[in-house]
Amino acid sequence: MDETAETGEIRGTTQGTAPVPLSVLDLVTVGAGRTATDALRTSVQIARLAESRGFHRYWVAEHHSMPGVASSSPAVILAHLAAHTDRIRLGSGGVMLPNHAPLVIAEQFGTLEAMAPGRVDLGLGRAPGTDGATAAALRRSQRLNEGADDFPEQLAELTRFLDDDFPDGHPYARIHAVPGPVQSTSPGGVQSPHRPPIWLLGSSGFSARLAGVLGLPFAFAHHFSAQNTVPALDLYRESFRPSAVLDAPYALIGVSALATDDEREARRQVLAAALNMVRLRTGRPGLVPTPEEAEAYEFSPMEREFIDSWNANVIHGTVDEVRTGLDDLQKRTGADELMITGNAHGGDVRLRSYELIADAYGLPKAHDTEV
Repeated sequence: MDETAETGEIRGTTQGTAPVPLSVLDLVTVGAGRTATDALRTSVQIARLAESRGFHRYWVAEHHSMPGVASSSPAVILAHLAAHTDRIRLGSGGVMLPNHAPLVIAEQFGTLEAMAPGRVDLGLGRAPGTDGATAAALRRSQRLNEGADDFPEQLAELTRFLDDDFPDGHPYARIHAVPGPVQSTSPGGVQSPHRPPIWLLGSSGFSARLAGVLGLPFAFAHHFSAQNTVPALDLYRESFRPSAVLDAPYALIGVSALATDDEREARRQVLAAALNMVRLRTGRPGLVPTPEEAEAYEFSPMEREFIDSWNANVIHGTVDEVRTGLDDLQKRTGADELMITGNAHGGDVRLRSYELIADAYGLPKAHDTEV
């Protein structure tokens, strides 16, 4: 693989006055009174806005059995987004590797690479992205710890499928992920020089250390594990060994941020998103409630404590407040890239938030984002 090309695909370019490259993480959230079709239409609108405003990449995350999150099939959504964009990098943030056979992921992302050459990322996590029962249904097994424990071996297998370089004598030496490098070795074959760069995702130290040891880029889920962000990034940097992919560490963090024209509206939207998390954490997942429903909800003392703790890590308010919060977070963590996820009931609110953040940093002016 061409080292310079892959490094260029990983490292973003800072736009405007942003401290680092800015990107988007999309959970394809579905609000009460809305459909999955509405949510996917919003995803296209945000992806097109992000592309036109200079955001570096747009990732979708694998979740299952959550009515308010319509991102169960990242590869399918990414194919849809590829058809509606031209330049922005598209990827998974992430695909949960233990839920899938490595060959299937190699085939899916090889297909995406053929659709959008040179702009596909493959972010991998080792959590199930759901509850234990759903994970068992996905994996056809009750041995759920096995997948997480075998993550390094699964990662090595997936990498060999992507590179088509199993050694002679290996049981999979004659098995090829198509589309993929094997096509270039077939008579008359011509193959793209790109293959999706692998990122490791994490919310603790395991993937941070593994990414460092392997010399891979690392994405940390600050948006739901803020207390572990700095220790995990420190561990990643301390563990880092230069590789053919990177000569120095490169870490992005997922950040929950919502900017609105009115500070009160930001609080209302964030409260609704937090109520959705309360329900999810207590085994009652549903659609993202409206702000009106959240304001009328009677929170128990325990729920209120959770809400306060959760929202303490959500950067929200006016655009100036959000810009200050993002700047401070980047300085505190030293993150090389900020990947913003804006959770709200309505797609129009999320779209407006990304537009306001782009304006705040003087990113290139948007073009038409109509679908």
